Amino acid sequence: MHDSAAPSPGPAERRLARALLSPWSRLALLVVIVAGAVATVLSCHPERLLSEGLPAGVPHGLAFVLFSAAYGLCTAAFVPRPVLSVAAGTLFGTQTGALAALLGTVLGSAASFGLARLLGQRALRPLLRARWLRSADRQLSRHGFRSMLAVRLFPGVPFAAANYCAAVSRVGWTPFLLATALGSAPSTTAYVIAGSHAASPGSPAFVAAVAFIAVTGLAAVLVVWRRRGRALPAGRRQHP
Repeated sequence: MHDSAAPSPGPAERRLARALLSPWSRLALLVVIVAGAVATVLSCHPERLLSEGLPAGVPHGLAFVLFSAAYGLCTAAFVPRPVLSVAAGTLFGTQTGALAALLGTVLGSAASFGLARLLGQRALRPLLRARWLRSADRQLSRHGFRSMLAVRLFPGVPFAAANYCAAVSRVGWTPFLLATALGSAPSTTAYVIAGSHAASPGSPAFVAAVAFIAVTGLAAVLVVWRRRGRALPAGRRQHP
């Protein structure tokens, strides 16, 4: 008997394999995964939790785990975190709700960051040609924890978009997740408190939470307004 050698792949098969493993094919897969997550979230109608509460008969511990996982999926699918945090407070109260929301925040950030780092970084890094994009990339790559902490503390930066954009830089996993947990804690806790005390809007806890949200939002608007005001004169000097 003669051992038959396996036929080597032809040029067409090699081209197909290269195309499937190319950075742009991976980026397309990332887009499909994110779109699938968005469609899944929309089809499940998570807003029902606010009106109907937790399903009857579900153990509290299991509900906590499922909610945290759903919170993470929703953040990866671009669902606004304030809505999810309010739901956490409404369903679980202040302490457990804050823990569930922060756990979901870290889980969603890790999933978004990991997928984008694995599937999108190689395709998108060559596109960082604009000066401000290169500057942001250098800042995140050299000062990952400090930069991500500032991003998380600033309420005007879209949370999910920051996750995917950070993955394109060279920021490490540890500073990214640690800054996410610490920087997201204040605003997350404020929204959870607002949700847990929504039935008594005159309570000191609810008023304090809403005041914190309003003050931080106003501060973000002022920062953006001041930076825009400084950028306009600089642009006029460069283009008389």
